[in-house]
Amino acid sequence: MLRRHLLAGSAALLAAPFVSRAGRARTVTLNGAVQFNDEHAFTKALTRFAELVKQYYGKPIEFVLHKNSALGLEKQYFEYMAQGQAVDYAIVSPAHMSTFSKAAPFIDAPFLFRDLEHWNKVLEADVLAPVAQEVEKRAQVMLIGYAGGGVRNIFARRPLRTMADLKGLKIRVQGAPIWSRTFAAAGMAPTVIAYNEVYNAIQNGVIEAGENEAAGVEQMKFYEVAPKLALTQHAITIRPICFSAKTFAALPKDLQEAIRRAGKEAGTYGRQIESREDGAKLEALEKAGKLERVPFADREAMKKAVEPVMAAYAKEIEADAIHAKIAAI
Repeated sequence: MLRRHLLAGSAALLAAPFVSRAGRARTVTLNGAVQFNDEHAFTKALTRFAELVKQYYGKPIEFVLHKNSALGLEKQYFEYMAQGQAVDYAIVSPAHMSTFSKAAPFIDAPFLFRDLEHWNKVLEADVLAPVAQEVEKRAQVMLIGYAGGGVRNIFARRPLRTMADLKGLKIRVQGAPIWSRTFAAAGMAPTVIAYNEVYNAIQNGVIEAGENEAAGVEQMKFYEVAPKLALTQHAITIRPICFSAKTFAALPKDLQEAIRRAGKEAGTYGRQIESREDGAKLEALEKAGKLERVPFADREAMKKAVEPVMAAYAKEIEADAIHAKIAAI
């Protein structure tokens, strides 16, 4: 409760995007937020975004990036951006957008992409534009670029090699319904737990496993409590670079153009970093004896079990057209 009050206080202090300078032209100050430190791919992508905006805008502007969850978690960042206060830009998982767009979490769903090449082609083809338009209309948050690129696997306390090993597995999943449904279809017992509580939940035996990309496993030290990494490769992340539409509307036109251009390029930069670093991080952790990569023999069987759920859910949330376009690429 105390933490919530502190965050609310921080939000009030950071509400205005403008700073006046002794009667001269106003200098814009934009506040960003990220859960991670300087070494994380998300932080690097947001730093690159700020650099590009400065380059394309060519006028005085200040960026303040609040790191290491100083302003809470991604769910809170999204709420702040929707309100037009505290956070102007951030990277947020689509799972946290489900209140405003049922289709948003679907773009990050398990077994949606065949491989990294397919994933990149989908993003470059702008297939996700209808989702971005819905999020902007309903949440007042713009999706100005797409970072991500981490391949998600299951980290657990014990080795998981087959579908039989997954049966009844108590695993933490993201909050969007598609994650619980697909993991249940694969025989697991999914539960939704806050990201920053996963480590303790595994340590205390509340759950046995979680799922994440390499950057998250490394940053949150999940390998300390769940050192067996089953290579299910069940998802490739899409992490939109978000910008508050309310803040955006108050900015000069040339700055708006710079932000749109920089967002797209920073997203591409973030994808390149994370997809390149993903395997290297896992290899380094394994060499250091911190985790063991466990081959998963039943990936195709897992995919087959999940496919009917994916198709039904896409139809339910009226995302079947997007699903079909992604599959056709």
